[in-house]
Amino acid sequence: MRHLTRIQDLGPEGVEKILAQAAAWKRQAPGPIFQNRLLGMVFFNPSLRTRTSFEAVMLRSGGHAIVLDVGNGVWKLEDRVGAVMNADRAEHIKEAAPVLSRFADMLGVRAFSQGGGDEEDEQDSVINSFRKHVTVPLVSMESAREHPCQGLADALTLRENFGSTKKLPVTLTWAPHIKPLPKAVPNSFLLTAAAAGCEVRVAHPPGFELHPKVRAEAEAYAKATGGSVTYTHDQEEALEGSRAVYAKAWGPATRAGHAPGDVAALLASYSGWMPTRRSMSLAAKDAIFLHCLPVRRNVEVSDEVLDHPSSRVVDTAENRFHVQRSILQWILST
Repeated sequence: MRHLTRIQDLGPEGVEKILAQAAAWKRQAPGPIFQNRLLGMVFFNPSLRTRTSFEAVMLRSGGHAIVLDVGNGVWKLEDRVGAVMNADRAEHIKEAAPVLSRFADMLGVRAFSQGGGDEEDEQDSVINSFRKHVTVPLVSMESAREHPCQGLADALTLRENFGSTKKLPVTLTWAPHIKPLPKAVPNSFLLTAAAAGCEVRVAHPPGFELHPKVRAEAEAYAKATGGSVTYTHDQEEALEGSRAVYAKAWGPATRAGHAPGDVAALLASYSGWMPTRRSMSLAAKDAIFLHCLPVRRNVEVSDEVLDHPSSRVVDTAENRFHVQRSILQWILST
């Protein structure tokens, strides 16, 4: 039984297979490949692109999707082992996951970081609890550690624009925000781009480092694919000559010792990191701009970047459909 809750489930070879299949099916749709198949989707957090794209994949491929919103028509779910369930979580994933597995052919779960810090996010307890207790294939629709569907959609967009991702210089740059955001998306862009053979430059202010295990995993993929991963606190240095610029806000590393009370001031102090046309001009002439969406205009990214012809944010959102169709076919194949 296959699951896809992290890029490690695929590795570089699997990433290549998903991207190749997604590109082929984007050119010519495969027909009702999920006929009489049912996808159950469990959402702990809001969604626009993820929910719509997965539902569209199932409906356009002959299948159907059931959406369950935890805490809104569905019991709040407990994931902690040995929990005394005397609060508002009425059902444990130990029962919910196998029960849902009896009804659906595959399950998807979306569960963001719960704000407990980098080490808690690395444990990824909700998605891993489902993974342990489901009896059907499971796909992550974003978890505390990773958003593999987004990373694969980003990689497909790179391939469409440049033909190949091998040795492609791309920049993942930190961007400002009004609050600290989770690291699942930057983690997944880094991991997927490295697995696809890109030369990844990661730029962020001091104190915003990604988890050491994520960095080590990305560096192992880069070594296997002939790519590279470098880190810098100098955004301009990272942008110089880059063919693609991926901007994403994320919160400080909890190991950096920033107390919760000073995070807002810390974020505000780096407002100059917001991508503008001036900063994009440092990249290659044919550089494209990427972001996962949603995006806070003129806080995280300027209007002039998002509205420029080089922006591929909508194309990348569309590619969620194409990679997810390929992912669902892959997890059903044994």
